[in-house]
Amino acid sequence: MSGFQMPITINQAMQYIESNYYVLPAFQRDFVWDADQIEKLFDSLMRGYPTSSMLFWSVKGKTKTSWNFYKFISYFIKGANNKTVVNDPYPTAAANDFFAVLDGQQRLTAMRLGLYGSYAYHERNKSWNYSPESFPTRRLYLCLSRYGNDSEEMKYIFDFKRDDVTKKSDIYIEDSETWFRVGCIMDVHSTGLNKYIRSNSFGDIGEEILDRLDATIFTVPSITYYLEEEQNPDKAVNIFTRINSGGTALSFSDIVFSLMVANWSKIDAKTEIHNLRDIISTKGFDIDKDYVVKAFLYLYNNSVKTEIKSFDKAFCATIEDNWGSIRDCMIAAFDLLRTFGLNNYTLTSKNATLPIVYYLYHSNKYSDFAESVSHKADREIIEKWLMRVLLRRVFGASTDSVLAQTRKAFTSDISKNKFEGKITEFPADKISSNIKSLDTIDDEFLDQLLDLQKDDKYTFSVLALLYPNLDYKNNNFHKDHLHPEDRYDELPDDIKAKYPFKVYNSIRNLQMLDANENESKGKKYLKDWVDQSTDVNTRKSFLENHLIPDVDLSMSGFESFILERTKLLKEKLKEIL
Repeated sequence: MSGFQMPITINQAMQYIESNYYVLPAFQRDFVWDADQIEKLFDSLMRGYPTSSMLFWSVKGKTKTSWNFYKFISYFIKGANNKTVVNDPYPTAAANDFFAVLDGQQRLTAMRLGLYGSYAYHERNKSWNYSPESFPTRRLYLCLSRYGNDSEEMKYIFDFKRDDVTKKSDIYIEDSETWFRVGCIMDVHSTGLNKYIRSNSFGDIGEEILDRLDATIFTVPSITYYLEEEQNPDKAVNIFTRINSGGTALSFSDIVFSLMVANWSKIDAKTEIHNLRDIISTKGFDIDKDYVVKAFLYLYNNSVKTEIKSFDKAFCATIEDNWGSIRDCMIAAFDLLRTFGLNNYTLTSKNATLPIVYYLYHSNKYSDFAESVSHKADREIIEKWLMRVLLRRVFGASTDSVLAQTRKAFTSDISKNKFEGKITEFPADKISSNIKSLDTIDDEFLDQLLDLQKDDKYTFSVLALLYPNLDYKNNNFHKDHLHPEDRYDELPDDIKAKYPFKVYNSIRNLQMLDANENESKGKKYLKDWVDQSTDVNTRKSFLENHLIPDVDLSMSGFESFILERTKLLKEKLKEIL
């Protein structure tokens, strides 16, 4: 019968997880806890603090094969760019009845990692791409030498320690303190705690702490839970949504993503989308669930607003039936962005790419779009449009409204899933005219652009518009100071007071150069570089191509240079934007 059940011990819960009596429904989110959250959970358990009740769903009969279910993870890697830990699927066709965890996954997984598993997180000053050196494996240890003090916040001191340091020893000595590998308590309990204590010298405090750990895991019935018996998947989803929609740790996109995953019947959506994110990360971009969910809505739903009601079975079935094409199109879109020279830092709005995804997908051009010579003109239109909207930051506030406006350039009836009329190239002008926030370019806006510093995330977009003919596809370009960076201190004090380094380091004194040309230029004075690169017949075209004003280019002429180049760049940007 549905209702609260008799509490169980942590050990019982761990055994149920090990035997797959406790599993996770497909709509559960991924594990997200930090290592210190796990450490604090174990401290709370040891201190006898109450933890919130959990919610389990009793899965029986035909319900077992209605959805996908997953096993609990036994190891975790936090935040690696190119390695995501995915729960293994649990085949249920021949399985006995089991419990699906609707609420409590984070806590139960944390207990499992602390007792049976491992946790890896980023090592400072190392690469964010996964390697054992960048993300060393750690196991949970408990200090037996002392209790925590007020500054440590924990009475019982838990810490994830590196395997390469501890050698996974049951007992580890560090700075005269004794640490006990928490998972070892499982074997110690079975062979006899008192016998283990007698064979080791832990002292009174150590014995007290070990005895408390043993009781916490094996004696205290600390896990309370409510059991839902009704075999109604829709009700289970509704319960899950009700519980999680009010929490701060679970985003709204997590919930609707989970609803979508739950409704996919032929494809393992969780694994497929994890794989998509991993593939796109190899291209230099990170996408999250919010982006994936928004892309589905933009491609196929009447409303682009992220709402639970949008993810009904019919909509989810449409996405599933077209998943292969959607996946390939999204990969192709980020391939295209890479040829523009963009990366995760300079692509300042992922949502700005959705009109591109829509166009490539519904025009069925995505299979060779980034490479085909026949699409060269189309690519140039898209690149210029994208750089413009990134600079105008139109996909910031009121994103849903802007997305809805942009999609009207393709169709007014999304249910048709076809372009209205014959759209043979990306409709940049029509999209831009539909975006109300693309106002007239004024001097204030242009000054904001020209004030951007060399390493600002928006600087690439400005320079890419100003210098469109470089080899961005092969990353063969450099941002370069016209007057070299390390020559600034040669300016007279009165000029430096009038034009501080933030002016010298801004777009007013920056250009984009071919990498080879920039290496040849090196740290040469601007005047020397121009003089050595040109003659009387080529000087004018050289200056025009590099957007350099025809003025005194020596350091003594810096003021006239910066004023005239500002005028030149403003005129060029007005023409482009």
